[in-house]
Amino acid sequence: MTVVFDTITGKPRHPEKAHRPDSTVLRKPDWIRVKAPVSNGYAATHAIMRENGLHTVCEEAGCPNIGECWEKKHATFMIMGDTCTRACAFCNVKTGLPAALDPNEPAHVGEATAKLGLAHIVVTSVDRDDLPDGGADHFAQTIRAIRARCPSTTIEVLTPDFLRKDGAVEQVVAARPDVFNHNLETVPSLYLTVRPGARYFASLRLLQRVKEIDATMFTKSGIMVGLGEERNEVLQVMDDLRSAGVDFLTIGQYLQPTRKHHPVLRFVPPDEFEALKTIAFAKGFLMVSSSPLTRSSHHAGEDFARLKAAREARA
Repeated sequence: MTVVFDTITGKPRHPEKAHRPDSTVLRKPDWIRVKAPVSNGYAATHAIMRENGLHTVCEEAGCPNIGECWEKKHATFMIMGDTCTRACAFCNVKTGLPAALDPNEPAHVGEATAKLGLAHIVVTSVDRDDLPDGGADHFAQTIRAIRARCPSTTIEVLTPDFLRKDGAVEQVVAARPDVFNHNLETVPSLYLTVRPGARYFASLRLLQRVKEIDATMFTKSGIMVGLGEERNEVLQVMDDLRSAGVDFLTIGQYLQPTRKHHPVLRFVPPDEFEALKTIAFAKGFLMVSSSPLTRSSHHAGEDFARLKAAREARA
């Protein structure tokens, strides 16, 4: 039996998954393989993160692009700790009772942004169902701290769903991020097994609400494929996101963190990702990133520039 242990505490990283049967891990095809991170740029980024006591989703979620991104001193900051109150079947972030919020964290994120010289920053978080506002005020404080330290840096937030947290999305939008991202992750039929703590239409409504508050704010969402979804379900998700006014769609291959997580049922070949990209653009998205290694924050800065250019071209 495989149980992933936290390297610091020695406790199970995923206690809720410990008693699940091991699932078969499919051999990765050539198009999904990446090199181990060993560059000087990677080491420098790692040092800045540790100096400021920060967490990144790059590390916690086991992102396959960490070597490429950290070599360029690009990183996605994960605020509000490293422990999530949810137990999604696809996710490698630690599950448990989170610690209290660090009031100095927003300032530390602003300082690290300056040290890395980031023109565009992505800030995400664990789910914090234990907090009255789900952490919305902490997001807003972090946005303001980055603006104060790095006024020219554009800011993208990748938020939780703030399920049953009235007024939370309004708090984050009021802080004026440049991009508001919330991932649907998968198709509705798989929510109970893949994302049991969330509700598909609540997530969709959150994205729609952002546009109602500020129609000029860019919105973004992403899904994974290879979890057992049908093609027509993916196309329906596209339609749902367009109905909510979402500007930017990302589609990437799901990769199974451990044998205790939801299995990869299929490795989708690159040509299918290209076909999905073509369909998504035809449905009206301003920007689409679709490839096996696409992740929400991968090439976020370059993609934000393309997103702005696409809006201007349609104006």
